[in-house]
Amino acid sequence: MRVALISDVHGNLPALRAVLADIAAAEAEATWCLGDLVGYGAQPDECVALAAEACDLCLVGNHDLVAIDRLSAAEFSPAAAAAALWTRERIGEDAVRFLSQLDPARPDGAIGLYHASPRDPIWEYVLSELVADACMHAMDARVGAIGHSHVALCFERRDGRVNGQQAPSGTEADLSSGEWLLNPGAVGQPRDGDSRAAWLLLDLERWTADWRRVEYPIDEATAAIRAAGLPASLADRLYYGQ
Repeated sequence: MRVALISDVHGNLPALRAVLADIAAAEAEATWCLGDLVGYGAQPDECVALAAEACDLCLVGNHDLVAIDRLSAAEFSPAAAAAALWTRERIGEDAVRFLSQLDPARPDGAIGLYHASPRDPIWEYVLSELVADACMHAMDARVGAIGHSHVALCFERRDGRVNGQQAPSGTEADLSSGEWLLNPGAVGQPRDGDSRAAWLLLDLERWTADWRRVEYPIDEATAAIRAAGLPASLADRLYYGQ
């Protein structure tokens, strides 16, 4: 089974459309979203509606939970909090209903799925080998997938030792042995220096992973952010992948 993993859409409709078109061209048989459909961008309802239609499985992320008033924005940066509260004030009933039925983790499938981490599926950032090692101890699955950090990453544990690296476009991994924790990167707000929208193609029969990036009309996304009166930094950073 060929599965597309996406995460961290953050209300960026042009990026989501581009990624879903790329997934269709790759002939993935299913699309799984690891959460944060809303947050920084200006088109939350549209992104939730499109994901609800296109994704076979969705998790809920911390920004989603703030938007539906199930989590405080107190731990967010000022710009993130402003966007989260803007979203909470404007998000539609259909989007709230969809997000409210989602969980932040699905640990019991073919691979373990978590928005943030196996130890804390809502808040923990997995950006180091030390944290990845602890998270692998906390999950039952041999292979796990996480989002939340907005960085495409690949962690492998073999013979008790964890090795991790960023996973730029074109990175491939053989998952047939060892333990793994994979991050597809962000659709809507990448933070690894590559402004293109990110996603990950998994083949669960051959046990391979292929990290991919796709161009999208960034100007369209930034224009929507500015028109909404959201912090300008949320638009500017899209051009730099930061």
